[in-house]
Amino acid sequence: MKAISIAAGVLAILVAAPPPVAAEIGAGTGASPASASSAKPAYPTEFSLPDGFQPEGIAIGPGPSAYFGSRGTGAIYRADLRTGKGRIINPGPGTPSLGLKVDPRGRLFVAGGTGGDARVIDTRTGKVLASYRLTTGAAFVNDVVLTRDAAYFTDSANPVLYRLPFGRGGALPAQAAKVPLSGDIVYTTGNNANGIAQTPDGKGLLVVQSNTGRLFRVDPSTGVATLVDIGAESLEGGDGLLLEGRTLHVVQNRLNLLTSLSLDRAATSGKVIRKLVDERFDVPTTVASFRDRLYLPNARFTTTPTPTTPYNVVAVKGH
Repeated sequence: MKAISIAAGVLAILVAAPPPVAAEIGAGTGASPASASSAKPAYPTEFSLPDGFQPEGIAIGPGPSAYFGSRGTGAIYRADLRTGKGRIINPGPGTPSLGLKVDPRGRLFVAGGTGGDARVIDTRTGKVLASYRLTTGAAFVNDVVLTRDAAYFTDSANPVLYRLPFGRGGALPAQAAKVPLSGDIVYTTGNNANGIAQTPDGKGLLVVQSNTGRLFRVDPSTGVATLVDIGAESLEGGDGLLLEGRTLHVVQNRLNLLTSLSLDRAATSGKVIRKLVDERFDVPTTVASFRDRLYLPNARFTTTPTPTTPYNVVAVKGH
């Protein structure tokens, strides 16, 4: 693998095998992408998903189990990160499975896209534990984040968050509640609120608006959105978000770009510390972490899907 790192005006070229090329452009020193060793790796840096699967979301855990949702059928695929091998654990409802998050109880929360719904799946059995009709009109339920007391879902077509409040012991609710979005966020044509994560202080939510490239801090109780100051940077095409400490990773899908920002605790402002491109990226949509790696499924939006279209997952070194 060839990795080109440009940080603080200093150019370093690292050469290793095999041939994929990754380029990292950042405001601070960054780590190079993960590379395969000459011996067979215990954890492959790239592995295949079923042909025709059309992946979108990813969730990892507990342990080295990764889950992927199909935007075509809604099927859920479980892969072992140690080998890259896996199987379908739920066939899906025939509508999309987009953003995914898994909790320590082994419950997978699924954003239902144009289906306008959310589902909770038992990762051990693949059975649906609960299903929620979030709206009856046109919708694009895109992503989900889990907090200590609730699951929150974005809707790229409607200015609202859907909230599933947890009961005692994490009990699932009978129905979802709506939290209308207001404040600085204004919905326009195209994909609006997309990826969602918690703020570093755990008191708010972060939402990226794909079509405007803006990042917002949202009060989860009121839905009031405040623009996060990231200077002149744009997060156009922002899709999945991953928060690690005070570092927010943003997948900019059609730009084939993974941008990392350093935020203050309240997420009122942030600074880009790394921009990573990799020749293996083919419209990645979101990101999840395991150990020192970040895993991204390639959705291949620019490739016409067929039953035999190949799809894969790539891993890069965490920042």
